[in-house]
Amino acid sequence: MTLRVVVCDDQVLVRAGFRVLILTTFDLDRYVFAALRAAASGFLLKDTPPNDLLTAVRIVAAGDALLSPRVTRRLVAEFARRPAVAVEAAERLADLTAREREVLFLVARGLSNTEIAAELYVSVATVKAHMGKLLMKLAARDRAQLVIAAYEAGLMTGHPR
Repeated sequence: MTLRVVVCDDQVLVRAGFRVLILTTFDLDRYVFAALRAAASGFLLKDTPPNDLLTAVRIVAAGDALLSPRVTRRLVAEFARRPAVAVEAAERLADLTAREREVLFLVARGLSNTEIAAELYVSVATVKAHMGKLLMKLAARDRAQLVIAAYEAGLMTGHPR
């Protein structure tokens, strides 16, 4: 399925419960942002090495999200230039506990649940519980949307404490 078809039929795929990993040659912001708005769980470029692609498929199949490093870099730059959005987004984080903010910070840095657990000296189950609360409190569908929320809120400019 081409990216254009996915972008056109995004709501059909999401409503049907599909986890969508975009693999494309189109390295354009408009496609990246359209895919994220459509709840794609991943966005990779076709020059992704085969082993990384296999890992990405497993990550998305497990319910997590993944973006290529080039896409992440541009996403960070895009949200860094939107200071007005950051104030409103920061208010969304006001109800988070200190630990939830830490977990969100680590998610936005690209750590897996296992890596977050090791970093915070807690169990993976505890991290998953925090992830569930973050998804609920921030009305996010997946990790990618949590990353966006963290960057929009300016959380990534320093440590969350």
